Amino acid sequence: MRVYPTFFKLAFSWMDAEKAHKIGFQAIRFAHRSGAGRVLAKMTAPHPSLRTEAFGLTFPSPFGLAAGFDKEGHGIEALAELGFGHVEVGTITGQAQPGNEKPRLFRLIEDKAVINRMGFNNDGAAAVAPRLKAARAALQRTHSGVRPVIGVNIGKTKVVELDDAVEDYLVSARSLAPAADYLVVNVSSPNTPGLRLLQNVETLRPLLRAVGDAADESAGRHVPLLVKIAPDLSDEDIDDVARLALDLKLDGIIATNTTIGREGLVTDPGKVDACGAGGLSGAPLKARSLEVLRRLKAAVGEGLVLIAVGGVQSAADVQERLDAGATLVQGYTAFLYEGPFWAAGINRALAKRRS
Repeated sequence: MRVYPTFFKLAFSWMDAEKAHKIGFQAIRFAHRSGAGRVLAKMTAPHPSLRTEAFGLTFPSPFGLAAGFDKEGHGIEALAELGFGHVEVGTITGQAQPGNEKPRLFRLIEDKAVINRMGFNNDGAAAVAPRLKAARAALQRTHSGVRPVIGVNIGKTKVVELDDAVEDYLVSARSLAPAADYLVVNVSSPNTPGLRLLQNVETLRPLLRAVGDAADESAGRHVPLLVKIAPDLSDEDIDDVARLALDLKLDGIIATNTTIGREGLVTDPGKVDACGAGGLSGAPLKARSLEVLRRLKAAVGEGLVLIAVGGVQSAADVQERLDAGATLVQGYTAFLYEGPFWAAGINRALAKRRS
């Protein structure tokens, strides 16, 4: 019998979702600070058979934590001790910002889903950069072999006009790239006004080119660059982004972010409406994210690394994404419902499939 779902129901299901997230994250970080995380890491370390090569890096496991859980780089080491092969931090913006007004995070428990309109709340690139540097150095010290990888997801500061978006992204790129293993340009969150307009290829081209150049220059090495896209793009727009990514020689695409759609939910419509605007993540996103992944794979072949995210709950889901053409897979929403041993369980099941 799985214990955590019962614990979640008793301890967290009735609590404000953002408060529950904060408490859970603090507990994970406390385990690391107390030394318990080091013991835990020995039990959760991915089997060597799961090592995965992507854009010149070796990942301990193909399964990692998507951006959104650790928005500011406070718990990278602690999360790595839970078995994630990589931790993607962010979304981080050029300027510090509080995000949208609360409440802004809502659970749809019946659907194993979440609606959020957080709005890129974070301390800003300058404050986060030293945390990334320290975490990267710590992981190198504590992992004699293959260490967990640190991804960094950057977005646009809300108060910055779209016409000035490129320079705003460059502030983040220059600050964060030196400590990042890879960098992600997020143009697909629905919670920053106008942000998704940057997915238009005419706007996206100069943005990605400028960020890539600035990241490599500031880091003194090539920093793998990816773009994260929305599931709500039309098939034609997905094809356009794929062609652009190949043309610019990006390292990869992350598919997909949250959706503004509300189709196929079993939660009472009145409850869903009461949550208001925001991006939907979790199990209901599974089918569309898989469709986008397969379309991207058909378009890019072996030319790009594809990272699949959206509706991933189990090892079977991870394997399905790998079989569909993903090199790496991420999860987040199911982490809230499945608990701290979720990644380790997925890794064990994946390793068993390969034995």
